[in-house]
Amino acid sequence: MTSKFLPAGDWIKEYKKKDLKKDFVAGITLAAYGIPVSLAYATLAGLPPQYGIYGYLLGGIFYAFFGTSRQLAIGPTSAISLLIGTTIASMANGDIQRWSEIASLTALVFAGMAIIAYFLRLSGIINFISETVLVGFKAGAAITIGLTQLPKLFGVNGGGDNFVERIIILFQQIPDMNTTVFLFGIIAILVLIAGEKIAPQLPVAILIVILSIILISATSLKDAGFKTVGVIPTGLPEFHLPALRIRDVEGVLPLAMACFLLSYIESVSAGRTLAQKNGYVINPRQELLALGVANAAVALGQGYPVAGGLSQSAVNNSAGAKTPLSLLFASATIACCLLFLTGYLQNLPTVILASIVLVAIRGLFDFKEMQHLYKINKQEFAVVMIALAGVLIWGILAGVLLATLVTLLLLLKAASKPNVAFLGRVPGTKQYTDLKRHPDNEKIENVLIVRVESSIFYFNVEYIKEQIWGKIYSELIPLKTVILDLNSSPRIDIAGVRFLKNLFLDLREKNIDLKITEARSDVRDSLRKEDIESLVGHISRSVSVDDIVMYVTQNK
Repeated sequence: MTSKFLPAGDWIKEYKKKDLKKDFVAGITLAAYGIPVSLAYATLAGLPPQYGIYGYLLGGIFYAFFGTSRQLAIGPTSAISLLIGTTIASMANGDIQRWSEIASLTALVFAGMAIIAYFLRLSGIINFISETVLVGFKAGAAITIGLTQLPKLFGVNGGGDNFVERIIILFQQIPDMNTTVFLFGIIAILVLIAGEKIAPQLPVAILIVILSIILISATSLKDAGFKTVGVIPTGLPEFHLPALRIRDVEGVLPLAMACFLLSYIESVSAGRTLAQKNGYVINPRQELLALGVANAAVALGQGYPVAGGLSQSAVNNSAGAKTPLSLLFASATIACCLLFLTGYLQNLPTVILASIVLVAIRGLFDFKEMQHLYKINKQEFAVVMIALAGVLIWGILAGVLLATLVTLLLLLKAASKPNVAFLGRVPGTKQYTDLKRHPDNEKIENVLIVRVESSIFYFNVEYIKEQIWGKIYSELIPLKTVILDLNSSPRIDIAGVRFLKNLFLDLREKNIDLKITEARSDVRDSLRKEDIESLVGHISRSVSVDDIVMYVTQNK
């Protein structure tokens, strides 16, 4: 049981000295991974490189005290960075100061949303964006991110405001590509991929960053047309509220909401995965508070929204992290780099950052899962394609919202047309199952047994009514009894109760009895409040379908 508000109290009390070395090594390793990645993601967000480092530095410190995952690493992610970059572009009008202030304001609004969601116990919001939507979203984001980084790989300017424009402009500029820059980037990509497979425990990205800086600084490569990140301010971030307010920036609320949803879903998914591997559970509600506090700190420290990413968390876990203390060691390492080593980063080629991003986004495109969905469920695959196309055509925010809307509409469609099964007796037993699925079942003469496999609400009663009466009219042998099995109906509203009342009255006019059986407690309560028992008789939890079948057949 974690301490309320501050779960760090639990792991600090139980901390074992033998874990100190593991957390220290994991923290250093995470910092070595996070520094180049955060530099790359900041450029993806359209911000100066140091803003990405601030996210890792501050987000990790505050998550360590408020989060419930012991291995989750907090920092900028590729999807949120792209969302920030593409959305703020139209708000900032090229003003980098306004751009950074909007990004920090977004993180602050995000923090407010997360903390409010925590107090309102809204951790269930994670269920509104399905895994299927995320498969399509991540694939679309991977393609979009890739297109923003390819111009840096080819050594050209790139351009364009959407997917099609970026492709056209890139192909037009490829004849002018810088071959030296391109080869430099390709070699970096190959080394990064090889490093992941051969020595996944080593911080290959930071080694490549160091080597590239040395090569650009000490050789003639500096004259080969390489673009570099430039001067990065020395020192820790200054803390202050964003200069802008919500009323000053149109569109910041939906942007913050999108960042909040993506961050929460990604963080909880990664946290659950790591918790399962390490034999504990996380608290999804507490994660709302942890992300809220972490993003509030990042906003005050001039950063932009952060999340718990699976790739950075996997690095932390594989490096041996046992507790969130590894995040504090990582933040301390990053702080030292900001204080003493930023001067060395000014000659870091942007093609190296592009290479790091291009390698990192490979995991976003899950082609095997798409193939699997296509084979087993074409409707789910269609949702993936809608999310993917939506992200490419309209951007990440609109694409996710479109796919989520389609998913909800499909859920509503399924809920409005539930399966209405007509049952028969399994030979030699007292069990009753769907005759359509099991045609060898015994059909009870003069009796129709109906099972509605959903709650009965106002939006599906007409469909249920049509199915039942359609079956009644199709029966060749006159019916004497309709048995309604409500075992699969957990809820019923007033429209559903009145539907059953009218069904009883309409059947009685045709000299057909209606019997209700196996209703759940909430449903029984609703039926009794409307005095349905005075019509159909006592509705008992102990009377089964077979009991009524036996009673009806013995009293013909």
